[in-house]
Amino acid sequence: MSVLMNHPLPAGTMLENYRIERQISCGGFSIIYLVYDINQQPWAIKEYIPQTLALRAAGEIPLQIPPEHQAEFQRGLAYFFEEARVLSGLNHPNVIHVLNFFRANGTAYMVMPLERGRTLQNHIHAQRGPVGEAFVLNVFTNLLHGMSEVHSCGLLHLDLKPANIWLRCDHTPVVLDFGAARFAVDIGPPAPRAMYTPGFAAPEQYHGNYTLGPWTDIYAIGACMYATLAKAAPPPADDRLIDDYLHPARQRFSDFYSPRLLLAIDECLRLSPVLRPQSANALRTGLDSASDSGWTAWLRKLRHHLRP
Repeated sequence: MSVLMNHPLPAGTMLENYRIERQISCGGFSIIYLVYDINQQPWAIKEYIPQTLALRAAGEIPLQIPPEHQAEFQRGLAYFFEEARVLSGLNHPNVIHVLNFFRANGTAYMVMPLERGRTLQNHIHAQRGPVGEAFVLNVFTNLLHGMSEVHSCGLLHLDLKPANIWLRCDHTPVVLDFGAARFAVDIGPPAPRAMYTPGFAAPEQYHGNYTLGPWTDIYAIGACMYATLAKAAPPPADDRLIDDYLHPARQRFSDFYSPRLLLAIDECLRLSPVLRPQSANALRTGLDSASDSGWTAWLRKLRHHLRP
């Protein structure tokens, strides 16, 4: 089945008590809509509609799913619904909150707050000079608070990138789009049709030589920090496994940022999962260190306690 751009639900379509106004965005797994409830309050609704498995024609509501893709579509639908259930139980300011979720039209939907602001990607590209270190530390220490909560529920994001990090008007971050997420009970080699973004995906997402875990999201967070400084993604991890031409952050950006921040980025971007910080809390502890000497001491301790 060729990959075609799916058409959104028509404006005015009702989903339970929500009326669709327009499409906000779309991705490989979903379409997000601006909707209004019966009290005319705006919300965002995310629809499960994987581009490679299902198709909706213009002006239609039902999905067309070829028989050969039915099993995989239903499996993804079950993951989407379980993801919604887990996110509905999370109420963290740095993770998108799901207020309601339901099945309709042969697929599933999540209702989320409509956040005002812009993506980290758009913010980076709008800056003419270097992004300030205080901004970087504020965004990523808060993001790590949120990801620690996500990981504590057994959920891995697996597609963290600047386009999936929303900045509110006060620059507090919100982690978006868990479309590629998997659960701790399911970690192992990447699933068929696994979704990842070159430059931000860890090496273990390309092959089954390593187990996926929180350290996989840590690689992506390091890549996001690197991209915030460089205004471009680091080299794809599968390329780095063949010829690692990544210019380390501690060398490339030493004129503008502290060793504490640059060393943290380089530790996150290690190709071997066992050499990275193993959890969001571990990385946040390093970024929260009051001084560069505090970070260096933490780094020595981290390496001493790395898992075998």
